[in-house]
Amino acid sequence: MNEFIEVERYELFREPAYNFAFDRRQFMKVFGGGLALIVPVTNLLAQDRQQGESGRGGLDGNLPQEIGAWIHVDQDGSIKVYTGKVEFGQNIRTSLAQAVAEELHVPVSMIRLVMGDTELTPFDAGTFGSRTTPTMAPQLRKAAAAARETLISLAAQQWQVEPSTVRIADARFVNHDTTKSLTLAEVAKGIKLVKTIPPDIKTSPVNQWTIEGTSAPKVDGRDYVTGRHKYTSDLRREGMLFGTIARPSKFNATLSGDGPERPKNSTEGYIFQEKEFIAVGSPNPQTAARIAKELSTNAQWQAPDQPGSAELYDYLKKTASPAEGRSRPVGSVADGLAAADKTLQQTYTVAYIAHAPLEPRAAVAEWTGDKLTVWTGTQRPFGVRSELAEALHVPAEKIRVIVPDTGSGYGGKHSGECAIEAARLAQMAKKPVKVVWTREEEFTWAYFRPAGVIDVKSGVKNDGTITAWEFHNYNSGASAIQHRYDIPNQNIQFHPTKSPLKQGSYRGLAATANHFARESHLDELSALIKMDPLQLRLKNLKDERLRAVLEAAATRFGWGKPLTGELRGAGIAGGFEKGGYVATCAEVSVDRRTGKVKLERVVEAFECGAVVNPTHLHNQVEGAVVQGIGGALFEAIEFSNGTILNPRFSRYRVPRFADVPNIEVVLVNRKDLPSAGAGETPIVGLAPAVGNAIFAATGKRLRSLPLAPKGIQLSTNSG
Repeated sequence: MNEFIEVERYELFREPAYNFAFDRRQFMKVFGGGLALIVPVTNLLAQDRQQGESGRGGLDGNLPQEIGAWIHVDQDGSIKVYTGKVEFGQNIRTSLAQAVAEELHVPVSMIRLVMGDTELTPFDAGTFGSRTTPTMAPQLRKAAAAARETLISLAAQQWQVEPSTVRIADARFVNHDTTKSLTLAEVAKGIKLVKTIPPDIKTSPVNQWTIEGTSAPKVDGRDYVTGRHKYTSDLRREGMLFGTIARPSKFNATLSGDGPERPKNSTEGYIFQEKEFIAVGSPNPQTAARIAKELSTNAQWQAPDQPGSAELYDYLKKTASPAEGRSRPVGSVADGLAAADKTLQQTYTVAYIAHAPLEPRAAVAEWTGDKLTVWTGTQRPFGVRSELAEALHVPAEKIRVIVPDTGSGYGGKHSGECAIEAARLAQMAKKPVKVVWTREEEFTWAYFRPAGVIDVKSGVKNDGTITAWEFHNYNSGASAIQHRYDIPNQNIQFHPTKSPLKQGSYRGLAATANHFARESHLDELSALIKMDPLQLRLKNLKDERLRAVLEAAATRFGWGKPLTGELRGAGIAGGFEKGGYVATCAEVSVDRRTGKVKLERVVEAFECGAVVNPTHLHNQVEGAVVQGIGGALFEAIEFSNGTILNPRFSRYRVPRFADVPNIEVVLVNRKDLPSAGAGETPIVGLAPAVGNAIFAATGKRLRSLPLAPKGIQLSTNSG
C-alpha cells in the first residue's frame, strides 16, 4: 500500500543563487527558421561542489558561472527543448517535458527534449547532486512561459486583436469566444525571431498545475522495454573497429622496458602503443579482447606495495589531513559532556563499494579531419569534452560529445576515461572505434564510493536531552555531515585522507556514511538511557520537515506495535540531503541457526517539496531503497596490494529479487515549497534503520557497513 499525503504549509526554503547564460553566436549558428526564445541570466539554486567532481567544463577548461537554456518552435509546430542535462534512468526527460508542457498548455507528447549534446545544448556542469529538478525545471518553466506569451502576441497580431483576448487551449490558439483558432505551426511559420525572456515572467503556481503534479507516463517508455532504444554500446559507424585496452596487473603500475612482444596469431587486430597506453583494435570484439589479454600478460609491470582491505581503516586515520574548515564548533563539547548524565564514544566504518551500473562504460569515437565526435554515457558531457581536449591537445570547440540516454550512473560516470581511450584509438587507427568496458574493467578501473571512518562522542541527560555532539569523518566526505537536531554543544569536522583506491561521487555521496554513523549513534543513546528511539529524536528536534517525515513513516509503519516471530526487530532513521527529507522504518528477521539477516519490510516517507510526478517519484524512492540494501548488508570492495579481489558479480554481491522486502512509500507533498531533486536523498536512511533493527532483534550493535555480509554471529553480543 502506498500513501500520498498533501501538505499545505508555508515554510521558507533558501539556497545560494546559481546563474545560467548562453553563447548567442552558437545559438544562431545552430538554428534557422521558427521561433527561438533565449533565457537570460537568472538566479537559480546553487550546485554544491561535490567530492570527486573536478568541476572542469566549457571551452576554457574552467567552470563557467552561467548556463543557457532555450526552446525552439519549429515551422511544423513541433517543440524542441534543449538542455545540457542527461537522462540515465532518473526520468528527467519526462519531468522536464512536463514542466514545459505545463507552461505552453500543450500535451507532453508535443515536447521533444534534446539533451547532453555539446554542439546543440547549452553548457551544463553535469547531471548530479539532484540539481535538475530545482535548477533546470524552473528555468525551462520560465522559457516556456515566455514562449507562451510571445506566441499569444503573434497570434493576436494575425487576428488584429488584443493579446488578452487570446489563449492557448489543447495546443491551439483560440480567441475569446473560440470562433477562431490557429495551430502552433501557423503562428510560427516563416518567423525568425529571437526574444529575450523578461526577468519578471510569471510561471504557473503549483496549485494550478494540470500536467505537473500528475503521473505522466515515461516519455519514450515503449522504446526502452521493447529494446528499440539504442545505448552507446549499440551504436555502429561505417568501418568501425572494436577497441580493447591492455591493462596493467595492479593499480599504479608502470611499464618496464619498451612493451610486450606482439602475440602470435594477432594478424586480425591492430596493436597500438603510446608510452603506457597499449591497445588493440579489430573488426571483431572477441579478437581484440584476446590479443589485449595476451599483451597485458606478456608485459612487464612494476607496481609499489599498496595497502589492502585488512589495514584500510587504520591507514585512513594515519594519513588524515587537518580538518577542513567547513564547520566551526558551537558551544563547548567539554561543557556538554560534563553536563550529561551519560556519555558515549563509538567508531563507525564504511567500506568502498562499486557503482555496478547496468551499462558499463562505453564510447564510440570518430574523427572527421581535425574534428572529433564522441558518443558516450556520461553525467558530464561538457566535462568529458574538456578532458578529451586536455588529453588529446585539441581545442574544445573541435570536439563534440553526445550522450545517448544511458543505462544508469549513480554518480559513477562523471569522468571520461573510456571516451579518451576510444578517441585515442580512433586517432591512431584513422577509423571509428568503439570501446566497451567489460564488467571486470568496470569494477576495477572505475572509481568507488569512498570508504570512511567516523568517530562520534556524545553526552545525553536521562530525560533524553542531548547535551554534546562531537563528530569526525575521515575520508568519506562532508555531505550531510551537519545534522538537524537541536544540540547546544557540538564540533563536527571532515578530515580528508590519502585514499588507496580511486574514489568519487556515489548516489548520496557521503550522506550515506554520515547518516549511518549519526542515526546509529542516536539509537545507541536511546538504548543507553532506555528511551524509545523515535521519542529521543523528536525530543531533540525543532526542524518541522524532518519531524513530519519521521511521524509519517512511524504512523504508516505502526511504530511501537509488537512484532510477531522470533528474532525480529524494527529500526528507524531520519535524514535530509539535497533539499529533501526522508525517514525510514525497517523490520528485519535473523535466522538463529545461520545468522542470516532478512529485510522483511521497509516504510519510507519522503518529502522533496512540490511533487512533479507521483508515480515516477515513487519509483525513485523504491529504487533508492533497493540499491541501499546492498551497501547496508553485503556490498564491499575487497582489495589487496593494488588488486581488486572481487571484480565481477559472481564475487561482488548486489541486491537480488530475493533480497527485496515489502516496500511502502509515503510521499509528503509540500505544495508550498519548490520541488527538490529525488535521486539521492531516499538512499540515506536505509542502512542505519536496518542496523538499528538488527540491534532491536538481537541486542547486537553493528557499526561497520556492510552490516552482515556473511550473516551475524549470535553467540556473543556487543552493546
